[in-house]
Amino acid sequence: MKGPGTPTFDQLKVFLTVVDVGSFAGAARKLNRATSVVSYTIANLEAQLGFVLFDRDSTRRPCLTEAGRIVLSETRSVANGVNRLRAKAQGLLQGLEPSLSIALDAMLPASRVLDALKGFRSEFPTIPLQIRTEGLGAVTDLVLNGAASIGVCGPPDVDIDGLDRMGIGSVELIPVAAPNHPLALASDKRIGAGREHIQIVLTDRSERTKGIDLGVVATHTWRVADLSTKHMLLLEGLGWGNMPVPMIREDLLSGRLVRIELPDIKGGNYRFFAIHRSDAPPGPAGSFLIQKFAKQVPDWALNARDVQAL
Repeated sequence: MKGPGTPTFDQLKVFLTVVDVGSFAGAARKLNRATSVVSYTIANLEAQLGFVLFDRDSTRRPCLTEAGRIVLSETRSVANGVNRLRAKAQGLLQGLEPSLSIALDAMLPASRVLDALKGFRSEFPTIPLQIRTEGLGAVTDLVLNGAASIGVCGPPDVDIDGLDRMGIGSVELIPVAAPNHPLALASDKRIGAGREHIQIVLTDRSERTKGIDLGVVATHTWRVADLSTKHMLLLEGLGWGNMPVPMIREDLLSGRLVRIELPDIKGGNYRFFAIHRSDAPPGPAGSFLIQKFAKQVPDWALNARDVQAL
């Protein structure tokens, strides 16, 4: 028994148009073809597949047969795949990156990340995106070794040979602990009290800033690889530590965490920079993301000031 033939993309396009418009005549107008040409194309497609796609007799409007309904979703998938291929080819002709890898500092507020990525998806829907989240010098290393095309890094605030960078705002870090932690309950706010309790510290996975402790004052530390683990330990009262305000805002409002008020533990401003290699400037997609992060700064800075009283 002879199997089905291979439909052409044009036949599939005509089939989808008839379905979407609801008539052969309407599809002909939309495609700027004669109705007879549309009918002939569908007939050839049916001959290729070996079954009828439309019931032409039951009503004046062509209705899909059961077989037609079954193949409709597959036809849309094929058409969407071809459209994505054409869009990607057009992007390559225009110098658009075939894919994009980015490295983001763990302190970067989720609201900023989501805002940038939603804009990216809308502007570049065909570009695959790889996202890595790291802390401190690890973001810089990923960009320098080519594992990431662009990055958003934090401290240290120094120029690095081979990198171009642009400031894109900051986030406020404040010292916090669970409400039952000794530092939260202490009546005396003496200098040095923080050194007597476990401080939860985010580990730097990069040799670039290894051994450089930012905001570490305690003699006894627990070091963790990610902010989520740090957040969990703080909530359980296992230590104290500095956290970005946007990440713990709800905890502060609900009382699950409290700000530690000690004269020598003040937190601080954690600055962000968009970076890329000097010898590998970003294409349109990477440049879009950098500009998206840069344009967020005025609105986000206002929001940050709003939560300083927490």
